[in-house]
Amino acid sequence: MVSIYHSWLNTSVEIIKNYRGDQPLAIWLKSFFSQHRKYGSRDRRQISHLCYSYYRLGKWGDSLPPADRILTGLLLCSQPPQPVLEALKPEWQAAFPVSLPGKIYFLQEQGIRFDPEAVFPWQDRLSNGIDGHRFSLSFLQQPDLFIRIRPGYEEKIRNRLRQASVSFNELSANCLELPNATDLKDIIMLNREAVIQDYNSQNIEVFLRELPVEPSLNVWDCCAASGGKSILAKDVLGNIQLTVSDIRPAILANLKIRFAEAGIKEYQALQLDLENKITTPGSAPFDLIICDVPCTGSGTWSRTPEQLYFFEENAIAGFSRLQRKIAGNAASFLKKGGYFLYITCSVFKEENEVVVRHLEQKHGLTLVKMDCLKGYDRGADTMFGALFVKQ
Repeated sequence: MVSIYHSWLNTSVEIIKNYRGDQPLAIWLKSFFSQHRKYGSRDRRQISHLCYSYYRLGKWGDSLPPADRILTGLLLCSQPPQPVLEALKPEWQAAFPVSLPGKIYFLQEQGIRFDPEAVFPWQDRLSNGIDGHRFSLSFLQQPDLFIRIRPGYEEKIRNRLRQASVSFNELSANCLELPNATDLKDIIMLNREAVIQDYNSQNIEVFLRELPVEPSLNVWDCCAASGGKSILAKDVLGNIQLTVSDIRPAILANLKIRFAEAGIKEYQALQLDLENKITTPGSAPFDLIICDVPCTGSGTWSRTPEQLYFFEENAIAGFSRLQRKIAGNAASFLKKGGYFLYITCSVFKEENEVVVRHLEQKHGLTLVKMDCLKGYDRGADTMFGALFVKQ
C-alpha cells in the first residue's frame, strides 16, 4: 500500500516541476488528468491536495527538495491525519492532535524552522491595519464558500439547504458560510436566488449604504468582470440605470449570461479600454461609478496559492500605475455631487492608499469612507474599498 503514496508524491513532484504558473493550477491539473486517465478520482483528489500543499507555503522554503516541501505543507495545511504522512512520515503523526502553532513548534523540533512571515515576505508593503503574521498564516487554509441570498429568497434558500442536509453558518440575514467544496447547482438557482460571492465582496455593501436614497441612480460599473458588484448594487440600491463595461469581450459575454440568470434585463454593456482616454460611455455623467480595478489579487491568494508562489514584487508598481490611469479616466465621467467607489482585492498599500491619495490630489475627489476589509480571521478574502464624492 505504501507504493501508492510514493506514486502520489512522485506524480505531484513531476507536476510541480512542469507547472509554470501561466494558467490557474486547477485548470492545469484538469488538463493533466485528462491526458493521464490512469488516475482515478481518489488519485486525482490526493495528488491535487499534495500540489496545493506545496504552493500554500508561498515563498518559504523554496530551496527544499519538492518532496520535502510537499510533506511539510501537507502537515501544516491539513486537519485530520493524512495517509500519505502515516506511510512516509509516521513520526509526524504525533503533530496532528495539536494546533497550528503546535505543529510549527513540532517542526522546529524536527529541525525545520517554519517562518510564517516568509510565506508572504512583503510585510512592509501591506495596507494599514493588516496583521502581516495572521495574513501569512491564512495561506495555510482553503477559504470557505460564501453565498449572498438575493432579496425575497432568504427563508426559501435556508429551507432548501436544510432539506439537502447542507451545513451552513448564518453571518447575516443574507450571507451564509458553507464548506468550500459544497455543490449548490441542484439546490439553488444561482444568480437568480443567490450568488456565490466572498464574504468581503458582499461587505462592499457598507459603502453603497453611504449613498443618499434617490430614485433610479445612474450607475456605471466600469470594470465589471462577471458583474457581481452590479448585481449587488441593484439589490442594495433598487431601480438603477445600469451601464457595465470591461476590456475583455469574452468576459462581457459571460456577464450577459449571468445577468440573464439574475433577471437583469435593462442595462447597457460596453467594451472599453479605460487605460486610455475614451469617449463618453453610455449615459454619462453618472451618479455612481463602481471601479473594481485590475490588481495583484493578493487578498485572494489563499484561494489560488500558486499565484503567491509565482508572484514577483516588481509587478506591484505596474498595477498601481494601471489603477491610477483607469480610475482617473473613469472619474472624469462622474456628476458633480456623484460618488466614486474604488475597490481592489489587494493587500498592498500602493494599490490602495497610494491610489486614494492620487484620486484626491489629481481628480478633485473627496474621500468619504475608506476601509480594508480583512478576511484572514474568518476564512474569507481581504479587500479594500474607498468611497469618494465629487464636490
